[in-house]
Amino acid sequence: MASLSSVGRDPVPDQSTGLSHRHGNLVRRYTHAYGEWLRRHQSLIQKLQWLVVCVYLALVAVPAFLPLPGRTASMWNNLTVFAQFAFWGIWWPFVLVSMVLVGRTWCGVFCPEGALTEAVSRVGLGLAVPRWIRWKGWPFVAFVCTTVYGQMLSIYQYPMPVLLILGGSTAGAMVIGYLYGKNKRVWCHYLCPVNGVFGLLTKLAPVHFKVDQDAWTRSQKSGDLGVHAVNCAPLVAIRTMRGASECHMCGRCSDFRDAIACSPRSPDAEIVTVAGDTPRPWETLLIIFGLMGVATGAFHWSASPWYIDIKQAAATWLIDHDITWPLEIEPPWWILTHYPQQNDTMTLLDGGVLLFYIFATALILGVAISLGLAFAALCLGATSSADRFAARFHHLAQCLIPMAGCGVFLGLSATTVTLLKAEGMIIPFLPELREALLAGAFLWCVWLAFEVSGRRLAGVVTNGGQLQPAILVRRLGATLGVAAAAAIGVYSWALMFWIW
Repeated sequence: MASLSSVGRDPVPDQSTGLSHRHGNLVRRYTHAYGEWLRRHQSLIQKLQWLVVCVYLALVAVPAFLPLPGRTASMWNNLTVFAQFAFWGIWWPFVLVSMVLVGRTWCGVFCPEGALTEAVSRVGLGLAVPRWIRWKGWPFVAFVCTTVYGQMLSIYQYPMPVLLILGGSTAGAMVIGYLYGKNKRVWCHYLCPVNGVFGLLTKLAPVHFKVDQDAWTRSQKSGDLGVHAVNCAPLVAIRTMRGASECHMCGRCSDFRDAIACSPRSPDAEIVTVAGDTPRPWETLLIIFGLMGVATGAFHWSASPWYIDIKQAAATWLIDHDITWPLEIEPPWWILTHYPQQNDTMTLLDGGVLLFYIFATALILGVAISLGLAFAALCLGATSSADRFAARFHHLAQCLIPMAGCGVFLGLSATTVTLLKAEGMIIPFLPELREALLAGAFLWCVWLAFEVSGRRLAGVVTNGGQLQPAILVRRLGATLGVAAAAAIGVYSWALMFWIW
């Protein structure tokens, strides 16, 4: 078997890419060259990272100490408005898109928090990572907390919440870097609020760093001659790496032991062939209740007539019972939105209803989506004594990643549209573009479900002795269950863009 280092020299084609032999070889050459370029230009990448750090810190810190923009301010004459557009109109939406296109290249090449935590780690204490940091629930909890807290403070509209939340996250990354690990990114691997989201979306990327186990073994047997150690800052177990969700695509390990190369793959490969081997309940929670639940509620509430109805009903009940303090107390800006000069303040009632709406939305959507997945898992049935319902459920939940990612992108891009509209720029065919994105995400989820169910039923077809029509019915039933779950995601965004 040819080692992966031979990618640039007409290697054996990888059928998982779905490419023809000639085109497959060409794509492999380019992807291998890209990985090698990253490895050979680490010094340039570090300079680029520090440039991004400077821009990031300026956009986070400076606007917080400037007067709030007036009615006539625009991104062309006001730094605060420009920073708002840079962060929420361009930066975050298209960082999410980059995960699906080129994996976590953002994390390994551009991310300012990653660069800072690794730099501080070089001169830090180098302590062992404690158990509480290694808790697998942090990606879910951190995402939910930062999302909800950001809505409470109106982070998309005002600079002080940006400094508090993003600046606080950066400060936390530096503290963790100083305390734990040596020349590592402990914060990125365990505690980053978007680590879980990035890891999920990267499973759809058509490129990854692939490990050739045979070449690795041959390198070890040869006595490791000429092999230099590789510092994997995000703490990935390189030799056993099969997917791309934890890899930061920094390129440092390219050609290591003549066994690792940046390679093309099918965008479905990781979810279909890798994700089912090790069920990850926290990832399921992040997909269903985090991205398709909490995030949806966070984007919905400001446009929802239901939020107004709930608040009015609660206010009426409180007044009827002579309880007025929840309507009168306006906490400071770091607890709830409080900008009297902008006529934008939130009372305790506003904050309470906001929290209720977000978490009620997450619960209702999450339960409905879970029922669809449960139906799909039941349709598949156990293919062996070791095939548990939970394993099938968690694997099928991975099929919803396209819809979960599409929803968050649409929510963030709504801010992009609003800011551009304020500048007099209208995006043509916007409703059609949103419809196309939702339709594409839905169909991708259905295709993934069909592929996953086929893979899980493959053993039954060959060993179970059942008739082919019965297997097909089970496969279609599972696909239908996932399609119903994905359709709930489509409906939740149709409410925001076309129904309300």
